[in-house]
Amino acid sequence: MSGGVDSSAAAAILKEQGHELVGFTMQLWNQRRGISVDENGDPLPSRCCSLDDVYDARRVAEELGFPFYVLNLEREFERDVVQPFVASYLSGETPIPCVSCNSRLKFASLDKLAESLGCDKVATGHYARVEFDEAANRHRLFRGRNLDKDQSYFLWELTQEQLSRAMFPLGEMSKPEVREVARASSLAVAEKKESQEICFVPDGDYAGFIDRYLAAEDSQDRLPGEGEIVSRSGEVMGHHDGVHHYTIGQRRGIGIAHEKPLYVINIDAPKNQVVVGMQEDLLSREFIAAGVNWVAFDQPAMPVRAEVRVRYRHTPAEATITPLEHNRVRVIFEEPQRAITPGQATVFYRGDEVVGGGWIVKSQAFFEEAT
Repeated sequence: MSGGVDSSAAAAILKEQGHELVGFTMQLWNQRRGISVDENGDPLPSRCCSLDDVYDARRVAEELGFPFYVLNLEREFERDVVQPFVASYLSGETPIPCVSCNSRLKFASLDKLAESLGCDKVATGHYARVEFDEAANRHRLFRGRNLDKDQSYFLWELTQEQLSRAMFPLGEMSKPEVREVARASSLAVAEKKESQEICFVPDGDYAGFIDRYLAAEDSQDRLPGEGEIVSRSGEVMGHHDGVHHYTIGQRRGIGIAHEKPLYVINIDAPKNQVVVGMQEDLLSREFIAAGVNWVAFDQPAMPVRAEVRVRYRHTPAEATITPLEHNRVRVIFEEPQRAITPGQATVFYRGDEVVGGGWIVKSQAFFEEAT
């Protein structure tokens, strides 16, 4: 239970269906630690994982009449989510920590907890669907019916064991329908706004968070410092204050006057360089992904055709996925795609079904042979 309307409505639905519930909220990040603060040192407002959210979740459990507990996972969250997030940005990637948080922390922890308590399922407020295929003896993951709210992109790392326990009561619903459930149950969070940013960076200033985090850890020597902004040919066009201030596809804030709009097309962390170019330079047809998890079937021996998404709001595009050694794949699109970014998750679909996914490590624009 996050304290938001989605998980609260999911609890109300399950309660109405007659399930016996135990509510858990995970305390993941200390908003008052002195890192997620504004220029005055005051905690930034957060609508996820804050103390207010814990209070809201507890209140919903009281309203619905089931026991509620808070699980402190701050140490694990920092180790498994925050520290990799910082390291990824410093290495020139653009990470998406919500995937790791869901699979490696939330579901992993709740699975163990559910088993110890004798619970059959772990239910969340995700907009996704899971079904058991008896013929294949396999649990399958599907997009939520409401594609505008679909969250299957964040769940591709879930294992068969985790999927066997997963329950998504909102998978067939739209957001307005979910709010109506919360209103009908007279839940105090029925009109609560939803979180849009990463929970530990509520203002969306990732570079600022990294600066403050390393300062708090007395690790400012890890910051890359000033470097060059160069063209694809290597011409020095300007200077930057740290590669963690940039993401591939970025146009605004580069700080270079040019006759045509410039975009960040690569981040070379070892050289401490930001590479800029034209919009067409962002187009790529292929990339390598690592850490692949196959959901619909075991790892294939032959290439697989699927629709591939390279970021959350990307429209899936037709591609061929070729398995490589060391749990990697090469993905080749039929048509070039924009701003394929290392550090982002890529998810493979066939219609509404999640076939699998992985982590983007290299795109065609700066492609090196990986086999």
